[in-house]
Amino acid sequence: QGRLVESGGGLVQPGGSLRLSCAASGSIFSFKAMGWYRQAPGKQRELVAVITRGGVANYADSVKGRFTISSDNAKNTVYLLMNSLKPEDTAVYLCYGDLYPAFGTGWSTDYWGQGTQVTVSS
Repeated sequence: QGRLVESGGGLVQPGGSLRLSCAASGSIFSFKAMGWYRQAPGKQRELVAVITRGGVANYADSVKGRFTISSDNAKNTVYLLMNSLKPEDTAVYLCYGDLYPAFGTGWSTDYWGQGTQVTVSS
């Protein structure tokens, strides 16, 4: 069975940086799009950044200029470099993948990682 495995979360001071990674593992052939959502206490889940296999990226306005999403298509892996972090970036970051399962029927399926905590505090 395919799954998304996240890493890179942690505690960082305001202005610092973190790099998140998310790898599709198991029986995954490829991806249509992968990205990151986040959910803070008392707030709805929101899109942070997403990238298509063709390299087209989209960002939330709140992170433009600070975060950079990239992917390694051969590894079915997506990265999120977060610079100039602010306390309001504190949230659980969840990897999202629109993935093509190996041995599937030819269409993609939504997958979610378990989430990794990012805390920005002095």
